Amino acid sequence: MQIANNTAVTIHYTLTNDAGEVLDSTAGGEPMVYLHGKGNIISGLEKALNNKNTGDKFDVRIEPEDAYGEFSEDMIQVVSREMFDGIDDLEVGMQFHAAVNSGSGIVTIMKIDGDDITIDGNHPMAGLALNFAIEIVGVRLATKDENSHGHIHGAGCNH
Repeated sequence: MQIANNTAVTIHYTLTNDAGEVLDSTAGGEPMVYLHGKGNIISGLEKALNNKNTGDKFDVRIEPEDAYGEFSEDMIQVVSREMFDGIDDLEVGMQFHAAVNSGSGIVTIMKIDGDDITIDGNHPMAGLALNFAIEIVGVRLATKDENSHGHIHGAGCNH
């Protein structure tokens, strides 16, 4: 079966940056399953998977604008420690859910200087071209419930 909107797609992938460093992979583990056409994966990868079939293997490079966007200096800001009321031990690298320019997102603490906390609202992979090695393991029609809920149902799903 060919990948199209409203299909359940199962893939193995290895994600690397331009230096060849592995950023993520399903190798040796469970494959990823997603509902095609619902925006559940980055747009560039979804486009690259269109019309592929079970058993296909290919490599694809996704530019930042079709992945997690360009890095934006506007997403970095200094806030008061008061914004983290109730959290006693702040450390560089900690991440929190917060309101960001694009809505809800994750911010990362980049620097602590007394009561001034520098946070970054960019996705950790913003500005990066992403290189995927893909193997399509399976393609099936999504169920009516999966389509109406916008995601695949599987282990742990409580719908």
